[in-house]
Amino acid sequence: MSEIRVLSATGILGSGFREETLRRAMALKPDFIGADSGSTDPGPHYLGSNDTLFSDSAYKRDLRLILLAARAAKIPAIVGSACTAGTDAQLERLAGIAREIAREEKLSFKLATIASEQDKGYLKQKLRQRKITPLANAPGIDEAVIDRSAHIVGMCGIEPYVEALENGAEVILAGRSSDTSIFSALPVMRGFNPATVWHMAKILECGAACVVLRKYPDCMFATVTNDHFVVEPPNPEYRCDPVSVASHNLYENSTPYELVEPSGVLNTLNAKYEAVSDRAVRVSGSTFKPAARYTIKLEGAELAGYQSIIVGSVRDPVILRQFDSWLEGLVKATKDRIRAVFGQDIESRYRFDVRVFGKNATMGPLEPETAIGHEVGLLFQVTAPTQALATALMKSVGHIAVHYPVPEWSGLITSIAYPYSPPEIARGASYRFNMNHVVEPASPLEMFRIACEAVRG
Repeated sequence: MSEIRVLSATGILGSGFREETLRRAMALKPDFIGADSGSTDPGPHYLGSNDTLFSDSAYKRDLRLILLAARAAKIPAIVGSACTAGTDAQLERLAGIAREIAREEKLSFKLATIASEQDKGYLKQKLRQRKITPLANAPGIDEAVIDRSAHIVGMCGIEPYVEALENGAEVILAGRSSDTSIFSALPVMRGFNPATVWHMAKILECGAACVVLRKYPDCMFATVTNDHFVVEPPNPEYRCDPVSVASHNLYENSTPYELVEPSGVLNTLNAKYEAVSDRAVRVSGSTFKPAARYTIKLEGAELAGYQSIIVGSVRDPVILRQFDSWLEGLVKATKDRIRAVFGQDIESRYRFDVRVFGKNATMGPLEPETAIGHEVGLLFQVTAPTQALATALMKSVGHIAVHYPVPEWSGLITSIAYPYSPPEIARGASYRFNMNHVVEPASPLEMFRIACEAVRG
């Protein structure tokens, strides 16, 4: 085989793609269809809670079109990082949707699932063996961190996908996965140059994100040989150029030149990006260095507490002229009131944060612009061990804040406008990431459970 043709259905399953674009892409005769279905970008909530970024209806719409196209063409369909975080429950949720589609559309296929959630006993053993090491800026890890994690997943490489493909899987749904492994497994299995394959996978992982101006999620297509690949959008409204393709190496990456995978490192320092038309780009020149030790990245999330918030806005020019001192006084008065109502020991049981929209809300202390506009938005946030406590504390915050004065005032004047009644909004459970580590397994398959079944519609 001199080339392999790869179709990425969308950047993340559930975000959508155009049905007509998929039809155009299938006319190009891809060898498989791949789609990522998860990310840590939306934050730790989805890993901690088992909730999903999109609705079941959104997942079903996208997966139905992919399965219908793949089975009609008799090619594999591969989906990784099921339903956002790739937990076992999320994987089973997506597998259930696939079975439902099969029943409704009278489809039959061999389904493989790759479970990525990790056994805590196994991880504790690896920790004692010094087989778990931190990545940059990782929090500390010990057995207590493992114990209090709501869920821990391992980010699989290509090997579980290859195992499933070699066992005849026609549809593969994986838990947490390296985005690029979804698109690299089949080409590497068929003997294509890993450097070319991994670079192609990096460009295709987010679907149409590598086009010049992506207005909506859509499909992307690549033709891969041993020494280069050509990427071209099947949507005629989109086009790629060398800059749009090269710039995607920076997406979710600390460097545009290295992409670390479980089995090695892709280096794109000497890669060439050449326009072959006004819509297509040819990429060549990357290298791939196999890893000295095989590692799997761990992602964990733990409960941080329960949150209530209040959204408000300030437009009074007298307050805005002295905003920093006004807000500092408001925060102090709020904490004093909370101590008076709930007792001195409350200090260690809650956290109070304020975000100011219109003044450093996005970048915080890194923001170079110091000017404040004619109004600012305020987001008050309380985090506490229970939802009831968080809401009770926020009720005190709301009342103190709405009338907090400046020296120029006389009498009781309202300082903040609240758009909702009641102003306090219960957000529910809040999670935080607690791992940014890699573990060294005895084999690439050791941490993942592959199950196959015949699905008949």
